[in-house]
Amino acid sequence: MTDLSKKRHSWKKLNVEIGGNNKEGIDDSDGLVAVLDGTDVDSGTAAEIGYAFAKGKPILGYRGEFRLRADNEGAIVNLQVEYFIQTSGGAIITEIDKLQEELKRIFG
Repeated sequence: MTDLSKKRHSWKKLNVEIGGNNKEGIDDSDGLVAVLDGTDVDSGTAAEIGYAFAKGKPILGYRGEFRLRADNEGAIVNLQVEYFIQTSGGAIITEIDKLQEELKRIFG
């Protein structure tokens, strides 16, 4: 086995462990807080939002970025991500000052 293939093998094992830890973290949580910044919502974050929604967890999203990066003018982010967040009983905030207030509202 070459050094490169050993490295890839090690990363593959570690990736499974990291993914499982993320899943368990969501399973054991009361909900999810997700940062939605970037040109598009990070694919891992989007997957975690979908998983949390499927598990019935409330989701709070934060988008502090000023650029509109949504499917259309009626959305803040990707419409499916936004649907999961809002339908979970959560919200998307765009001002960090509102974080504590929304955390209390959503998570008690």
